[in-house]
Amino acid sequence: MYAEAREVLGPFTGPAFLAPVTHNPNNGVTGGVWAVTAGDHSAVLKVLTRNKPATGRWAASDDPRHWNYWRREADAYASGLTQAWQPYGIRAPRLLACVERPDGDVALWLERVRGEPATNWSIARHVEHARRLGAAQGAVGERDDQPWFSHRFLRQYVGSNTLGQDLLDEDEAWQQPLVRDHFPGGLRPAMVRLHHDREWFLDVMESLPRAFSHLDMWPANVRADGPDSALFDWAFTGDGALGEDLGNYLPDSVFDLFVPAARLPEYTAAAYDAYLHGLRESGWKGDEHLVRLAVCASAVKYDWITALMLARAGEEQLDYGGARAVDAERRYRERGLTLAFLAEWATEARALAPRLGFAGAPSGR
Repeated sequence: MYAEAREVLGPFTGPAFLAPVTHNPNNGVTGGVWAVTAGDHSAVLKVLTRNKPATGRWAASDDPRHWNYWRREADAYASGLTQAWQPYGIRAPRLLACVERPDGDVALWLERVRGEPATNWSIARHVEHARRLGAAQGAVGERDDQPWFSHRFLRQYVGSNTLGQDLLDEDEAWQQPLVRDHFPGGLRPAMVRLHHDREWFLDVMESLPRAFSHLDMWPANVRADGPDSALFDWAFTGDGALGEDLGNYLPDSVFDLFVPAARLPEYTAAAYDAYLHGLRESGWKGDEHLVRLAVCASAVKYDWITALMLARAGEEQLDYGGARAVDAERRYRERGLTLAFLAEWATEARALAPRLGFAGAPSGR
């Protein structure tokens, strides 16, 4: 690492210091992420690997179309597509170097962006990010397919999350104290219905207008870059529905306790309006009802969270990255309210889809 730092950052005296950056330690494609400081120089080092032991859903894949293809982020940076949205106020950190290591790993040396993390943003700043995202996706649209683009990401990602699915129909699981005391009434039938309609939702999402998409758009992957946004972690990027990134960003803001669930209705309404404004501002002239359907139908991405929370209701609750415990009651309350809100999105999608020419959901409207 020291030799790489000198090669990438230039001459410096003294040691190079590494500080771990919070990331998903379970993902088999991520060897580690560090903020590197060497003299007056600094950067972020992210190591991509297929050699890290990982099983189940987080195992690395050699298939370039797989949602967890191990070197997609390196390919994305090499292509220049990580900067496709830069004219509209969203960019990736600059790539300083991509080092192919002798052990087969790939080291990405990236610009260290020091702006305020979106995990601390105001609602207004999140809404402005949504406007920029709409302008970017409206202008850039669907890019030419690349061999490394993830395809059918949502179907693969949701299908890989199976923990606790057998608990959805078990009374005992729903009577666990954290679930019983903090999930809203009526959530159980709504989430069971969403699970049973899952294939229909996935079919709808795959039939909607397409856009070049990040597919891991959430506040932990965004920082302020002056008035604009810097967007990190392009490991899932590829083909998505227009509106899918927004449908991921909004609920994830609450699931990980960055925005209070009580503000979700006003927040999502303002962000959706801003996204549409950005689309129109870019010259996009499509049917906004199809965008609305994509946002609402993307609720299916969170089908797995209900089952996961049933399975882990008796465990210690840890934050993203697994470093610290979080208030279990607060997490279940906030996530329960968010799941109830997503059930409303699912209901809206079931009603809207037939009016746009789609077959009705198996469970009806």
